[in-house]
Amino acid sequence: SPDEGWQVYTSAQAPDGKCLCTAVIPVQGSCSRDLRSHQLRQLMEKVQNISQSMEVLDLRTYRDLQYVRNTEALMKGLDSRLQVASESQRSLNAKSFQDLKGKMRELLPLLPVLEQYKADARLIGHLREEVRNLSGTLLSIQEEMGAYDYEELQQRVLLLEARLHACMQKLGCGKLTGVSNPITVRASGSRFGSWMTDTMTPSSDSRVWYMDGYYKGRRVLEFRSLSDFVSGQNFVQHLLPHPWAGTGHVVYNGSLYYNKYQSNVAVKYHFRSRSVLLQRSLPGAGYNNTFPYSWGGYSDIDFMADEGGLWVVYTTNQNAGNIVVSRVDPGTLEVLRSWDTGYPKRSAGEAFMICGTLYVTNSHLAGAKIYFAYYTNSSSYEYTDIPFHNQYSHISMLDYNPRQRALYTWNNGHQVLYNVTLFHVIKTSGEL
Repeated sequence: SPDEGWQVYTSAQAPDGKCLCTAVIPVQGSCSRDLRSHQLRQLMEKVQNISQSMEVLDLRTYRDLQYVRNTEALMKGLDSRLQVASESQRSLNAKSFQDLKGKMRELLPLLPVLEQYKADARLIGHLREEVRNLSGTLLSIQEEMGAYDYEELQQRVLLLEARLHACMQKLGCGKLTGVSNPITVRASGSRFGSWMTDTMTPSSDSRVWYMDGYYKGRRVLEFRSLSDFVSGQNFVQHLLPHPWAGTGHVVYNGSLYYNKYQSNVAVKYHFRSRSVLLQRSLPGAGYNNTFPYSWGGYSDIDFMADEGGLWVVYTTNQNAGNIVVSRVDPGTLEVLRSWDTGYPKRSAGEAFMICGTLYVTNSHLAGAKIYFAYYTNSSSYEYTDIPFHNQYSHISMLDYNPRQRALYTWNNGHQVLYNVTLFHVIKTSGEL
């Protein structure tokens, strides 16, 4: 509903009778059901009502003041005539008496104006009391918010984000139209690395995986929850049998997919059994900094996941260094279909998939923007201009999580989240 902050742009009825709505999710980072947010919204409505009342009062006062000014001459004339009549009652004949009565009738409309002034005076007193109450409520909210320390407030924000993302799961796929300001979750590790949550498991699974460094690493930390990750507590360690290359790893349905160091081999590691389930070579894919992103770091092969499944981005000599997007079978690591995007991979800062579309940034440094989009459903592309705030000036990992509808980044030793705004077409029946 509009009260929830949703913006409904268009609506129509499909031939089969279903209602189709085009909507954009709210950019705000808090859920409207939060008590503080609800109270602040009520305050804003009250302030708006008071402002409207003051405007009405202002217009009415201006109108009435003009009428009083216009009757000022009449009142002075009547006053002088009454004074003459009281001093010389003999001169008060029938004609002059009727004249006085006529002047009095001209002043009769002044009475309701004065009555309105009295009513307005009472309204002003009421508005003054409302403003005093609003000030008190704002002060109490400020005091309550001040009672929380920064980490506690951050946890409240993250919980609200989780509630918002749960609502967003009801939406179908959409086109990226905006990226929020960055939310720094933690500052840890070296300049390069990756962190992620599972892109497919139910929302009850809130584990976070953390992989510091971009080559020859084997140590993966598994945190029980995001709050544990923020505090750096309650984690277990996985030691991979094969070291990784780059930062383009992804966790999909309980398994880690990554590029084996000094090879173009894709590895599927299962966390529960702590074993490698599968290895498969990507034919012709460059490795060892043959075709990395602009920041280097052995980022030749980049695994991704979106609403449609598992993907891998790389390039080959045959494609002249242009980005290749391949849809991959999660069970066999077999390439199901590939697309040549025509975009040179060494010119890309990073890339991620949303709803079957590859989005590419034009730099890994400050000033980057989402510059290019390739649509696998139509095998077409377009150049985009979506602002992207690179707060710490060096992004070495950027991935989309379809379960949470958020971008995960590793930015110069900071683990950062971005919310995304997607242009959706959804069906009221709940079908995608």
